[in-house]
Amino acid sequence: MVKLRLRERESIQEAVRRFRKLVEHSGIKKEMRRREFYEKPSDKRRRARRRAERRARMARMPLL
Repeated sequence: MVKLRLRERESIQEAVRRFRKLVEHSGIKKEMRRREFYEKPSDKRRRARRRAERRARMARMPLL
């Protein structure tokens, strides 16, 4: 849960801007997008497996 206290002499626009940054950094926005539509468990596993394969492939690549 994101909490925001209005600072002294802070305008509403500044407070809204700060609130948006807090929400983005907390991952709430990303979580909302992820939960927007139902995803089958098999699709979740497939996506996780592909992500792991991509990570492993990147780890094997030699650094220049």
